[in-house]
Amino acid sequence: MPNASISVLAEAVQYNCHVSDARHGADDSLCIYLMKMREYFRWEKHLPYGAFLEREQVGEWLQAREQLWEELEEAEMRPIEIDGERYDPFDAESINNRLAPLGLVYSGGLGNRAKPHFVLGALEQHRVSEGCSVFVVADEYARDLTAPPAMTLGRTIVVRRESLRRYLWEKLEGWRWHRPDNALGRAFACYDFDGALESSLDAMTEHEIKALLLHEQGEYEAGQRLGEDWNAMLAALAHTPAELMARAVRDHLADCLVTLPALAEASDPASLHFYIGTLTGMRLHLFPALKDAYATWMEADSTSAFACIADQGRAHWEQVAEAMLELYRRHDGVTPNANPDSRPDRNRAASSDGIPGAIGHLVESNRL
Repeated sequence: MPNASISVLAEAVQYNCHVSDARHGADDSLCIYLMKMREYFRWEKHLPYGAFLEREQVGEWLQAREQLWEELEEAEMRPIEIDGERYDPFDAESINNRLAPLGLVYSGGLGNRAKPHFVLGALEQHRVSEGCSVFVVADEYARDLTAPPAMTLGRTIVVRRESLRRYLWEKLEGWRWHRPDNALGRAFACYDFDGALESSLDAMTEHEIKALLLHEQGEYEAGQRLGEDWNAMLAALAHTPAELMARAVRDHLADCLVTLPALAEASDPASLHFYIGTLTGMRLHLFPALKDAYATWMEADSTSAFACIADQGRAHWEQVAEAMLELYRRHDGVTPNANPDSRPDRNRAASSDGIPGAIGHLVESNRL
């Protein structure tokens, strides 16, 4: 595909990214929002991670971007056009069938709070693994404010090298504020970030992209077990604490199915430190036994505790997930928002307090 055609395609994808951001830009706290915007500015301006950001320049960009989002808040997503054919922006499989032979890869799906995420980038690798089609994205030509390092959509896994590298940089920068002696710091200590930032980021990205793929393979396997009702339930729970709980439960199921057994078998200190170091929020709250397993590993230099907790967690989290689905199926008052292109109804959560509350109580009483 000629460069001019790539630019036109990137503009179309970026438009939908702007629409998504216009609808969901205020989902995060002010502190997190400003942090994300600063790194979004860095990505858009192609600035290196260590570059000093001029406050006035960032401020002007931020004001212009927020004005654009205000104009697009009620706008509709546009179809993706390739050689005269139009595709729904969420029909990633069809779009990739056209783009992969041209060295490009696309992803379009829903993340936390039903926020649409889109990316267009250079195709670094495409392979079939464990029944899934795996795409690795190199440079990204279009993206939204939040850039998940990986997503699983049906039988397709998209891993974003540039987004993972940026995520690692953000974690490093946050850790450097106080440099605590914790799991995240021990993960960074496996590399020479103080002496060779760029090469260390490259090395850690290459290392952790393998663990990231393990998690996404676990997501696929968890999806096979839980079925399509799980996604419908997530849509019904959007913008409630129960959504965070549901996503944490599935993450833990995925990790107990694939990630933890593989990390325990490999006995890889860098990835084990990083896995525990990024275990925060709801995931940490619901699965404190992982911290105990980490402490045991640190004391005994044996990963058997991780293998044991994976065995225990596999059955536990699948049982909790099935119980959540059963509550959802029995509840008559929740109608999921079936159209991913429509704006989420922030009042819908208030009208369905019953099922989020019941699910929240169920999950809270089944911490492990």
